[in-house]
Parts: sequence; C-alpha cells; structure tokens
Amino acid sequence: MIILFSPSEGKQEGGNLPPLNPESLLFPHLYPKRLEVIEQYEKLTQNGSDEQLYELFGIKDTKEYERFRNPFVSMPTMKAIERYDGVAYDYLAYSSLGKDAQNYIDTTAILFSNLFGPIRAGDSIPDYKLKQGSAIGSFVPEKHYKEYFSSALDELIADQEILDLRAGFYDKFYTPSQPYVTLKFLKEGKVVSHWAKAYRGIVLREAAKHQISSLQELLAMNIDGLNVREILEIKKKKEIVYTIV
Repeated sequence: MIILFSPSEGKQEGGNLPPLNPESLLFPHLYPKRLEVIEQYEKLTQNGSDEQLYELFGIKDTKEYERFRNPFVSMPTMKAIERYDGVAYDYLAYSSLGKDAQNYIDTTAILFSNLFGPIRAGDSIPDYKLKQGSAIGSFVPEKHYKEYFSSALDELIADQEILDLRAGFYDKFYTPSQPYVTLKFLKEGKVVSHWAKAYRGIVLREAAKHQISSLQELLAMNIDGLNVREILEIKKKKEIVYTIV
C-alpha cells in the first residue's frame, strides 16, 4: 500500500542531517527538475522585495523572512515527516511511535511538498516557507510537478493499493491513474474541514501501528472516535465516509 499525505504550513527549524542533495529525495534521476523550482525559490528569497516575499511566504512579519534566505547548500536537513508541524502532524505524533511504525511511515507515505514536490516521509529536507498555491517566479509548482513526476509516481505505485489522505488542493500535484481510496469525516451529519486534518493524522498513525497493507485491513481497524458510515464509489475513486462519534 502507498499512502499519499499533505505537507503543513508550519515547520520545525534546524536539523542534524546533511544539506539537500540528489540522494536526499525520492526519484534522484528527476532532481534536475526539482532544481528548476528550487533555484527560482532561492533567487527570490535572497533578492525579492518584501512585497514579493509576502506573496511567497504568506507571513507579514518581515523579521521572519531572514529565516528563509539562506541557500539550501548550507542548511541542515531533517526527515520531512519530522520537519512538518501542523494539526495532522500533531495527531500523528510520529516521535512517539515505535521504530516499526516509524519505518512504515518513512517508506509507505508520500508527502506532497509545495516546494520539493512528491517525497517520501523519510526523505530529508531543509527548513523552508512557501504558501500553498503561490507561484515562484514563472513556476507554478503544482503544474510543474504534475507534468514531470506523475509518470514516475505511477511506475513507483504500480499495482499497490492507494490510500489518499491529502487535502483536495494536492490533486493538482498528482492524480492517481489507478483506483484509489479517500476519506470523508462527518460530525452530526456535516462534513468537517479543519478537523479532517486531525483525523487524517490519526488514520495514518493507526495504519502505521497496525502495519496495514490493504483497504481490507484499513476497514478492519478499530479507530477510536470513528465509525464507518458508508463507502461510495465514483469512477476510480472509492470514498470511505466516517462518522465522528
């Protein structure tokens, strides 16, 4: 099974792994295509105006801009799954999991970075800031990565089952070419949005703890606070609808 997962706007600073290089990320042979985006990002962060950086980062405090001006060649990295710091990652609580569960996430989950594109959860990345949906100079990251990385992802996934836990925006980076499973969460009959992030983190955590390898095993899991209400099939997408109890 392959699990697709969203990144987070928040990031942990620092790191103790070597700087970014072609072997840091999934698909080393496509690293030149990542560099096309990275080089534009570094050029803009180092030379852009405050107005341009606000559009890039989505933060108004100009003092924060200095944190993201350093070239990646001089910056340490850390695992992507540890770098991201948001609601889903809080509920995933990766650091509290055992080694087997962590290894499952490192190798099974593919994250969709707004800057680096599709990466394994265990890949190492530097600290960065890029507002979701922002263009970088002439690059629209989601279009770039969809064009150049979709075939590689299809080949990697092959005939494995896909659990897509991403927010809807990240369909713009990659749409699976084979059947896949998504989740929806209802509270008192209404779809939850913000707290869906928390439940996606919880589902990933439970999947890792149980080392699931199929949809059948996913459905067999007993997840506290969630009951399966129905399963909908729309073309190649199968949607599991959970009720929050």
